[in-house]
Amino acid sequence: MCIIGFAESEDKMVSFNDLNEQQKQAVISEADHLRIIAGAGSGKTRVLTMKIAWLIEEKGVRPYRILAITFTNKAAAEMRRRISEMLPETGSGTWISTIHSLCVRILSEDIEALGYPRNFTIADSDDQKTILKEAYKEFSVDKSLLPYGRMLDYISVNKTEEVSPEQALKMALGDDLETKKAKIYDYYLKRLHSVYALDFDDLILWVIKLFETFPEIRKKWASRFHYILVDEFQDIDKQQYKLIEQLSSVHQRITVVGDPDQTIYTWRGADVSIIMNFEQDHPDTETIILDRNYRSTNNILSAANSLIRHNRQRVKKDLYSEAGAGKKIVHKTLPSEESEAYFVANQILELVASGEKYRDFAVLYRSNYLSRSIERVFVENRIPYVIYGGIRFYERAEVKDILCYLRMIVNADDLSFIRVINTPKRGIGSATLDKIRELAQEHGLSMYETVRQGLYPKNQNVFSSFCRMIEHWKELLQNERLDDVFTAVLDDSGYRTMLEKDKETERLENVKSLLDDIREYEKTYPDSSLSDYLQMISLYTDKASESDSNSVNLLTIHAAKGLEFENVFVIGLSEGVFPSERTLQEGMRGLEEERRLAYVALTRAKQRLWLTDNSQFSYVVQNAKVKSRFLNEIDPDYLDDLSEEVRPRVFFREEPKSTLKPLSTTEVRQEKSAALKKGDLVEHAVFKDGVVLSVVDKIATIAFAYPHGVKKILADHPSIHKK
Repeated sequence: MCIIGFAESEDKMVSFNDLNEQQKQAVISEADHLRIIAGAGSGKTRVLTMKIAWLIEEKGVRPYRILAITFTNKAAAEMRRRISEMLPETGSGTWISTIHSLCVRILSEDIEALGYPRNFTIADSDDQKTILKEAYKEFSVDKSLLPYGRMLDYISVNKTEEVSPEQALKMALGDDLETKKAKIYDYYLKRLHSVYALDFDDLILWVIKLFETFPEIRKKWASRFHYILVDEFQDIDKQQYKLIEQLSSVHQRITVVGDPDQTIYTWRGADVSIIMNFEQDHPDTETIILDRNYRSTNNILSAANSLIRHNRQRVKKDLYSEAGAGKKIVHKTLPSEESEAYFVANQILELVASGEKYRDFAVLYRSNYLSRSIERVFVENRIPYVIYGGIRFYERAEVKDILCYLRMIVNADDLSFIRVINTPKRGIGSATLDKIRELAQEHGLSMYETVRQGLYPKNQNVFSSFCRMIEHWKELLQNERLDDVFTAVLDDSGYRTMLEKDKETERLENVKSLLDDIREYEKTYPDSSLSDYLQMISLYTDKASESDSNSVNLLTIHAAKGLEFENVFVIGLSEGVFPSERTLQEGMRGLEEERRLAYVALTRAKQRLWLTDNSQFSYVVQNAKVKSRFLNEIDPDYLDDLSEEVRPRVFFREEPKSTLKPLSTTEVRQEKSAALKKGDLVEHAVFKDGVVLSVVDKIATIAFAYPHGVKKILADHPSIHKK
C-alpha cells in the first residue's frame, strides 16, 4: 500500500498538503502505541482528525471501530465537525466523546450487571447538595463547619482511592468531625443507591468496576474499538488511565496526544507522570514531537522555551514558528497595582486608537483577586471588558459581604442587615427575619434599629452582641483609618476565621485585595470618608454586566488554556503571587506546575505580549512585592525591559481617536500641579465635574456636584484632568 497516495490521489477526499513533516509522520504512523507530544499551537486537533480520516479512507477501518476521547464537549463537537467536513459520507459513525459521555453509553448498555437499571440517574451538583443537606440534618452538622464543597472533595477522594465508609470511620480515630464525615459519606452512598443514581466520579469508577468484575463485558467493549485516540493526555488521572487501558486491552492500538509542559490541573487529579512514563508502560511506543507553532511569533516562543527549560519533568522540545521574530516582549515593573492597571489601560487605548479592536486583547492573571485594579481602571477609562468564565470583582460574594458590613457602619440599611446578620452563621433564619421586617414596618424603623432597641424579644443575646459590634465600629471610624476599621470588621465579625477554617484561600485573597483597594483609596483621597468610598464603589457595581462582543477579555490563566489572543498582558508577576505562595510550599513539584502555568500564559499570545509586576505592599502576600523568579528565567534577549523608565500618563476620558502621548511621571506631576489652580474646572473619573477651591502641597480641594461634595485629592492623580 502506498501511503503517499493518500496525499496525492485525486479520488481521495483528504489531502496532506496543509501538514508539515512531523504532522504527516504522526498521521501515517502505524505504531500500535503512538505518543504525540504536541506543543502549544502546533495543530494537534488537525493531526487527530486527519489521523481518523486516514484510518477510515486509507486503511479501510470502519468509523465505528475508532474511539476518540476528548476532555470537553466543545472539543468533541469541533472534532466531529471537522471529520464531517473531510468525510461527509463515511466519517459520521466515529465514536467521538468525552470520557464521561462514553461511560454513560457503556453503563446504559451493561449497568444491569451491577444491579442498577439502565435508566439510572446522573446526580448533578444540586442533587449532591440536596443529599448532603439531608445528611447534615441527620447527623447535626453545621454547614459553616463543613462546607458542601469540602465534603464532596472528601467523598471524591475516598471513592477514587477505594476507601470504604467503614474504613473511613476507622481512620477517623474517634475525632468527632472526622467521624461525622465518615457517616455522611456512608449516608451519601446509600442515598444515591436508593434512587439508582451515580455522580460524575461514579461514571468512571463504575465502568472500571464493571470491567474488573465481568471480564466478558470488558472484552466485548475492548473488541469494538480497533483504534483509540486520546486528546489532552497530559490532563488525565490514574482512574481515567486505567479505564483507557481496559478499553485498549484487546487490539492494543492507542494514540495519545498531549504536552507535559501544559499540565496545569494536578490539583484536579491530573498526573503528568502518565504521559511521561507511557513509553515505559508500552515499550513499543513511537514518540513524535510537534514543535512547529502556528500561533505565535518567534520572540514569544523563544521566551517561553527559555522559561520552561528550567523544569525537569518534561519531554525536551523547543517551539518555533515561521511567522518571523515579531515584536519583543515588553516587561514593566510598576510602583503599585493601580499604576500597573493604568499601564495596561494605556497600552490598550493607544493600540485601539490606531485601529485594534478591544476583543483582540486579553489580560491574564494567576488568581481572580488580581482583576480588581484592572476592573477599576477600565471602568474609569470606559474600556469595555468581560470576565471570561468568572465574576466581576465587586460582585463576588465575599466582597459584597464585607461591603455590606461597611454599609452597616454608615447606613445600617435593611438590605445590608439581611445579608450579613447570618454571615457567618449566628442561628438567624428567614422566618426570624420576616418577623423583624414586620416589626420594623410597624414602628417605622430599620430592621437594625428594631433589634438594637430590643423590640424583637427572641435571640436577644445574638442581636445585642451584633449591635455592640456595629456600634464599636462606628466609634472606631471617628478616630481610626479606614483600613484599621476594615481589619476590625474582618476580625470582629468572624468572617476571616470563617474563611480560614473553611480553607477558602481564594475568597480570603479577594477580601485582602479589597483591603488593598481601601488603602489605595485613602492614599488617593486623604480627606474622604467611608461613605464616599461606598458611594464610589456603587458606581462600579452598578455598571452593566452584559458582555460586549468587542470587549477586552479578563481571565485566569487556567481559564485561558486552549485559547489564543492577538495581544496578551500577563499581570501580577510577583514572587508569592505568581508563583503563588501556597504552591511554593509544595516544593519542586509545585514550582514546576507554576512554571508550566506561566508557559501556558506566554503561549496564548499571537503578536504582542506584555509582562507586568508591581512593588506595592500587599495584604495578600503580607509584604512588599518583588519581581517573580519567572521573569529572571526568561532569556533577556527576547525582552524589552521598560522598568527603568517612568510611567506614562494613561488616563483618557474621550473615546480614543489618536495615540496617547506618553509623559514621564515627573512631567505629568509638574504639568498637573502647574495647571491646577483655584477656579479651574476639572473632570474626575467617578465624581465627574468639579471646581478647584485650592491647591496646597499637591493636594487639591475640589467641589463636586451633589451628592459628592468637597473632596481633597492628589493634584497629580491620573483620574483628574482639567476641562
